[in-house]
Amino acid sequence: MTLFITQLFVTAALLLIVAKLVKGIQVEGWGSALLGALVLGIANACVRPLMIILTLPLTLLTLGLFLLVVNGLMLQLTAALTPGIKVSGCGTAIIGSIVLSLFNLLIAFAFGFSTAIL
Repeated sequence: MTLFITQLFVTAALLLIVAKLVKGIQVEGWGSALLGALVLGIANACVRPLMIILTLPLTLLTLGLFLLVVNGLMLQLTAALTPGIKVSGCGTAIIGSIVLSLFNLLIAFAFGFSTAIL
């Protein structure tokens, strides 16, 4: 349970950082970021696997690059379901998901655990 709460707060902090770095992504505050981190985790656990299976031919055709689009769609879904988070477009969502993934990777290497999600 402690690991889940830690991952939730780390992902919320990373969402706030991504909102500062990527133009077109807005997060109103910690409350929205925490709810967004929870929604993103649920979307990645439930919706993302289905999306990956449905888009497998396209993903194979693009040698895996279409997964960036799937990750961007998960970020857009999170923004659509979370009040206080706005993503201006699909390109912005893809860039935001790449930045979020890179920060998650850095946190995982630095602290030895994987954070949530993209």
